[in-house]
Amino acid sequence: MPSRLGTGDALVVLGCLCLVLTMGVGAALAPATTVSTDASTADGDVPRTLVGVQGVGSYHDGGSVRLLDGDEEGWRESSAPVYFDVTMLDDGSVLAGFMAGGYEDCGPYPATCHRTGYRIIDPGADAEPEVIDEWSFPVRNRVASEVHDVEPLPGGGFVVADMEHERVFVVEGGEITWEWEASSRYEAPDDPTTQDWLHINDVDRIGQGRFLVSVRNANQLVVLERGEGVVEVINADRDDATDDDGLVGDPSVLYHQHNPQWLGDGAVLVADSENHRVVELHRNDDGVWEPAWVLRGAAGQQFDWPRDADRLPNGNTLITDTRNARLVEINASGAVVREHQFDYRALPYEADRLPAGEPVGAPTYGATPSDGVATGEQVPVLTPLLRLISAGVRLPLWVGEVHLLATLVSLGLVGAGAVVRWREE
Repeated sequence: MPSRLGTGDALVVLGCLCLVLTMGVGAALAPATTVSTDASTADGDVPRTLVGVQGVGSYHDGGSVRLLDGDEEGWRESSAPVYFDVTMLDDGSVLAGFMAGGYEDCGPYPATCHRTGYRIIDPGADAEPEVIDEWSFPVRNRVASEVHDVEPLPGGGFVVADMEHERVFVVEGGEITWEWEASSRYEAPDDPTTQDWLHINDVDRIGQGRFLVSVRNANQLVVLERGEGVVEVINADRDDATDDDGLVGDPSVLYHQHNPQWLGDGAVLVADSENHRVVELHRNDDGVWEPAWVLRGAAGQQFDWPRDADRLPNGNTLITDTRNARLVEINASGAVVREHQFDYRALPYEADRLPAGEPVGAPTYGATPSDGVATGEQVPVLTPLLRLISAGVRLPLWVGEVHLLATLVSLGLVGAGAVVRWREE
């Protein structure tokens, strides 16, 4: 006669069954990985969207530049392991920030090394897309050293956000002709290339000689003027015990943001990444920038590390919801107009709806209500824990708080069973 299961063995078996059922049922009920709520625009045209994908399954591998025709992929260029901001130029070619390795020309660093900068990609009418030009410089390592953003300037040249040396500079004719070093405002370490100091991740031209710059690790946006330096700070410095160097903004307003868009004097739209929301900030009568419109999710799903939000000329907002591996277009009330789901392993960084791209100046929402839009609920302990795990591990899209809770219960049962079995022996 086979012996009956002891209490410890029973707990282990129960825990394993619970885990298998959680994963099996979750995967079986998971939605399709590519969907679109509406394939056409209001006038019947199929929307075209340019997307920079940082990686697939990794932050540092499998990147690409893609053109979506509606929900279908028109073309893809993937010769670099990571791509970031993408912009279609007037001639139809595509400008993209990138990072790649295997270079022999390494300046002060040992070969082979990584280089970062920008590429120009010819989509090709009948052939595969091809990189036709590249401007880059060597970096100490590939972590937090990339050029996340580059933008074309009127009359030629490009403005570049450089995280390696923490600066903004202009390239004309292949040479740097102007630069602003963040050390002119922020207290710099001895060598900014040895650490992720400020993480300057975005620059946009917003006027003649004027640039909007995202200083991510300071939770701030700054407006630069050539010849003047910083002329305005969005989310100004705190001056209290929580501010280590006196030059860090309030994280409840912005927290490690990406890809701000200048909507006009006194209004800016921001992917407030570590607050897992999109926020429109307005300058009030006292000159203080404060949230005027906030959206924390769409289509019943909370945002997870959104890194781009573009207000379109039609008044809708296109959002890159990075860790949820999707693009969503919403209207002013937060209702979804269109959604595109990537493979869950993809990390979309930035998206431009063509032909508008990311325009300087766009409709503002002000205090348009969006609180009534279902975006999923925050679950104490479980939601922060799930986001912490998703920051390091690419979880399937269907994994939510209920699956995390069931997994923790399963592991608890297995652990308790192991302890009971050890005591029974």
